[in-house]
Amino acid sequence: MRLGATLAHLSTAPPYAVTEWARRLAGAGFESLWAPEIVGRGGLVPDPFVALAAAAAVTDLEVGTATVQVPLHPPAELAHRIRSLQLVCGDRLTLGLSPGSTATDYALLDRDFHTRFRVFDENVARLRDLVSPPFLLGSWGANVEKAARRFDGWLASGYRRTPDEIVEALGRFRAAGGGRAVVCAVPATPDLGAVLARYAAAGFDDAVVVLDPDGPDPEQVRALL
Repeated sequence: MRLGATLAHLSTAPPYAVTEWARRLAGAGFESLWAPEIVGRGGLVPDPFVALAAAAAVTDLEVGTATVQVPLHPPAELAHRIRSLQLVCGDRLTLGLSPGSTATDYALLDRDFHTRFRVFDENVARLRDLVSPPFLLGSWGANVEKAARRFDGWLASGYRRTPDEIVEALGRFRAAGGGRAVVCAVPATPDLGAVLARYAAAGFDDAVVVLDPDGPDPEQVRALL
């Protein structure tokens, strides 16, 4: 199982050195860097496309969104941002996409939270004609099978679900013929080593750990797997 890290410091107020942190994660041996889209909750979390462009310019790692809330953006505008990022990172970009799950983000941008699933399907269909990176679906419930059948892979949230729930859902994803499976936003809890070992044994392709400057050190986390 490959090990990645969340690029954004979710518990630290900006500014912070995105490029310095990306270099440190790469030097510690992480294999991918991921950035979320959070616009209406707490302090400023950097725009994922800006953060990933900075990281891609100073490392040779895979970079990914985890996730872009597709209904918040006009498809042509989102495609323009994706293709602009591709000019920096080339084929190292993976797109984690989701309908979103937080009403405050939608309220801030004057979008309708209740129609997000319909708008997501419509906008993803348009994006497929405009951009080429792999699409991973970040969602839950019946959408696990949808990720297997209609997307290049699945992003499971290690933050919102228990390991038992995540491993059970992975079985459904594999049974439906799913490809790449990534468990993302895995908290750096004291039992992180055991949690990562369980995800690896279950058959996840990647795990993405949330790290902050207060610890644990990236080098210690990387040594767990």
